Amino acid sequence: MENNFNNEPLFGEENVQPVVEQHPNFIESNTAEIFYDDLLHKCIVPTFSDNTLTISHPEFVQVVGKAAEKIFGNLEPVEIRVSHPISGRTPDALHKKQDELTDEDKTLFYQRMCFVNHVSNLTRTINGNEVHLTIGGARAYNEDRLYSTNKIQKFRIFVGWQVRVCSNLCLTCSGLTGIIECLNADDIYKQALALFNQFNPIKDVVLHDLESLGETRVTEQQFATILGRLRLYQFIPSSDVKAMGLPIITMGDQAVTQAAKNYMCNPNFGKKEDEDITCWQLLNIFNEACKNAYIDRFLERNQEATDLAFGIQKSIQGKESQYDWFLN
Repeated sequence: MENNFNNEPLFGEENVQPVVEQHPNFIESNTAEIFYDDLLHKCIVPTFSDNTLTISHPEFVQVVGKAAEKIFGNLEPVEIRVSHPISGRTPDALHKKQDELTDEDKTLFYQRMCFVNHVSNLTRTINGNEVHLTIGGARAYNEDRLYSTNKIQKFRIFVGWQVRVCSNLCLTCSGLTGIIECLNADDIYKQALALFNQFNPIKDVVLHDLESLGETRVTEQQFATILGRLRLYQFIPSSDVKAMGLPIITMGDQAVTQAAKNYMCNPNFGKKEDEDITCWQLLNIFNEACKNAYIDRFLERNQEATDLAFGIQKSIQGKESQYDWFLN
């Protein structure tokens, strides 16, 4: 399959325009918003040691979007967040002092980038919250060996439901590729197409599973036990984690502390007076906490938070689960 993505217009030409509607960011941490047009025209593209171009951030956004449009239909304007800016200067400005540099003398690219697109006309309501079917991806140049001549580059692609009121992504393993290795845009397109083809027939099943989380209550004592176990988990040797049959969880103290704050203070999903939270609220409490992860860790931690909510639900219902230990 040959796809000349570089010569094609951006999917849904309106995506080059700023996103007018204001709503919470899908990731926080140390990220900043950037528009596609700025990413395309104001940032340089890093190369490998032999001066071969890498796959640019805009090309990654474009290719994943085209694969999504083929399966799901039209997309809304893209939202992009970047972090870790790498500044440089042109050869003509090598001998200038810093305060003498003009905008034309400066170069810039962002080491890490993550983006999301809402699929048009795929909106549902679960547990009283509006959710959108959302696709996107993330990549981090620090995971690639730019100092070598090895052209393999690493990306992450996802599809899942996003809660409108808080922009929390509810990612499951069925909607996340994990790290994929690609040599060119065609590789990315094939991987994205495979993921979206696999997810499309089960998207309503995933939605139903997420909705079922609203049927299971979590008491304050149970929530406090989960937080305490998550803190203890960080100090269990990895060999013991495997021997005990526990899931892999990379959330650290910062995420656990933020989850505790969300439980007490979050206006959408925090505890209400004289009411226990549900596993749906638990999911969003932890997904909100994972927004403070770096881009190259964000998607995996989001899935961990979603898996945690489903695992706790099974444990409370008396079903065997890897997460029983977190309630004991």
